[in-house]
Amino acid sequence: MSLFNDLGKPTIYGSLKCQGVDKDGVLVVTASEGFEVTEVTKKSIRISCPDGSTVSKFLVPYTSFSRIQNESIICMDVSSGGGLGVSSSTDGTLKIWQTNNGEIRRNLVGHVYDVNCCRFFPSGIVVLSGGMDAQLKIWSVEDGNCAVTLKGHKGGILDTAIVERGRNIISSSRDGTVRLWDCGKSACLAVLADCGSPVNGCSIGIVENTMNLGSPEEPPSEREIGTEGKLLLLAREDRKLESFGLHCRQPIFVFEGSDAFNCCTFLSSTQLLGGTQDGNIYQLDIRNTQMPIQTIHRSGAPVLSLFPCREGFMASHGDGSCYIIQQDQDYSIELTGPDSDPVYKAVLWENFAYTCSRDGFVRKYQVPGI
Repeated sequence: MSLFNDLGKPTIYGSLKCQGVDKDGVLVVTASEGFEVTEVTKKSIRISCPDGSTVSKFLVPYTSFSRIQNESIICMDVSSGGGLGVSSSTDGTLKIWQTNNGEIRRNLVGHVYDVNCCRFFPSGIVVLSGGMDAQLKIWSVEDGNCAVTLKGHKGGILDTAIVERGRNIISSSRDGTVRLWDCGKSACLAVLADCGSPVNGCSIGIVENTMNLGSPEEPPSEREIGTEGKLLLLAREDRKLESFGLHCRQPIFVFEGSDAFNCCTFLSSTQLLGGTQDGNIYQLDIRNTQMPIQTIHRSGAPVLSLFPCREGFMASHGDGSCYIIQQDQDYSIELTGPDSDPVYKAVLWENFAYTCSRDGFVRKYQVPGI
C-alpha cells in the first residue's frame, strides 16, 4: 500500500493486515508505518497518511465481469442510459454487454489488429470505434452490423470525440492528423490539424461566451453541424497540449508538459486536464495557460485516462492505480482491483465507476457521494 503526496514529496509505503472479523461481519484491519485505518465497511477502507496530508478511501469492486474479452481490454464506455457497456480489445473485436451482469449481447467483428478506442453515440444504440487498421467504424447495437466505415488516416486511430448528437465526429491518429467527419456521407470534411506527431487523445468542450475563438477563414461545409462555440483539445506525443477553435480552426493555446500527453478532458467551461507519460496531471485554466492551476502527481506510471466527475475527476495509470479526486472532499477514493496491470480506461455513470485492464476484466464499483 502507498499513498502518493504532491509532486516533489516522497512516497510513503505501508501495509494492511486483517486481524479477523467483528460481530457484524466487518473486517478488523490495522496498518503499519504510521498509517491509520479510520473506517472499515464491507466495501471500503478509509486510511489516513502518517503526516495527515493525505486521506484515502479504498473501494473494492462491487462486481467483476471476468473475461469480457479474450485478450487485453484497451478501451470501454457505458451508454447514456447506463444499461449497456462496450469494450474493445487487442484481438481486433468489440463486445456489447449488460452492465448489471456482464452478459455479452453482441460481438462486433471487422477491425484488423488492436481496437484502440470505442464509445457510444448519445443515442446509446450506436457505437463508434477506431483501430490500428486506420479505420473508423460505426456499429448498430441492435443487430451488431457495421453501417459505416471511414477511411482516410494513414496511421492507427488513437482517440475519437463526438460532436453533439453525432452527425459529425472527430478522430486523432498516429499519423499526426486530426480529422472532422460527416457520418451521413461517410466523408472527411476537414483535416483540423496536422501536428507532425501522434495525437494520443482528443476532447471537445463548450467554453464560456467571453472567450474569443475567432472566425473561420472560409465558410464551413453545410454538413458541419454543432461546431460553434466549442474548443478542441489535443494530447500530443511531442509533450504538447494544444487547443483549437473547432468552428474557426484557429489555434487558441499550446501548453508544453514534462512528457508525452496521453489523454485530456474538460472539467468545465474554463478548466481542463491533461495527463502525461511520466504520471503528471496538469489542471489548466483556458483563460491563462502560462502556468497550471496545479500539477498532480500520485504515480510515476503513465496517466492512461481522465474522466470528469462532480467537482473533480477520475484518473487511471499504467501501474494499476485508479482514483477519484473531488475538490469538495477531504480525501481521495482509490479503486482497488487489477494490482499492477494497467488500467487503460475508467468511466463514471451516475454513482458507478467502471474500469478495464490488461487482464481482460471489467470491474464495477459503487462510489458514494458521486
